[in-house]
Amino acid sequence: MSQENKVALITGSSRGIGKAVAIRLAEKGYDIIVNYARSKTAALEVVEEIEKLGVKAIAIKANVGKPEKIKELFAQIDEQFGRLDVFVNNAASGVQKPAMELEENHWDWTMNINSKALLFCAQEAAKLMERNGGGFIVSTSSLGSIRYLENYTTVGVSKAALEALTRYLAVELSPKNIIVNAVSGGAVDTDALKHFPNRDELLEDARKNTPAGRMVEIEDIVNAIEFLLTEKASMVRGQTLIVDGGRSLLV
Repeated sequence: MSQENKVALITGSSRGIGKAVAIRLAEKGYDIIVNYARSKTAALEVVEEIEKLGVKAIAIKANVGKPEKIKELFAQIDEQFGRLDVFVNNAASGVQKPAMELEENHWDWTMNINSKALLFCAQEAAKLMERNGGGFIVSTSSLGSIRYLENYTTVGVSKAALEALTRYLAVELSPKNIIVNAVSGGAVDTDALKHFPNRDELLEDARKNTPAGRMVEIEDIVNAIEFLLTEKASMVRGQTLIVDGGRSLLV
């Protein structure tokens, strides 16, 4: 195994889109940090799957909604790898309730994991990326950042903040050759969608009303993230790439 392998951190990568991104980057030769908050067994299964591809992988538990846990996460990355080339900010959570039913702890929980985490992870990631001349940061967002989705208030607002922060980070980190973008997906049938009270309606809408003729799949999101992590996308900065098969064009 080469000691010069590039290193990628994908938060929330024990399942769903994060897991798929981790495996795709491992196939490209990256060493991988699998981050998880609760599902240790699933995270270790992802590590095992990645190691079979001939690269190094470790699982690190960290609730990225807490800055002190973020510092611990990046300290372990520094100790284990001494570098970081890619940070995919994918971990997400949120309370699904109408705006009038939200409580302060619902707001704080969602904003911390979905928005604040990007800022403080990016600060730590930039320190490691600078050592090797730069890197890439890509976050996952959703259409709720720019459209109304039922019961989606806290998550939608947190993703809007994430997209705004993506723009600010893109400008401020460009002198360090760190390229920052986001990918916003349409409805994808992942485990996360199971927490939506109106899941069936969302999926039915996506099946019927997506101009591309099919729903967005996990692979579609991974393809977009992979593109933004290449030099071919080096002049794309601070953008949120919408991958929804055209669904958001229909109002």
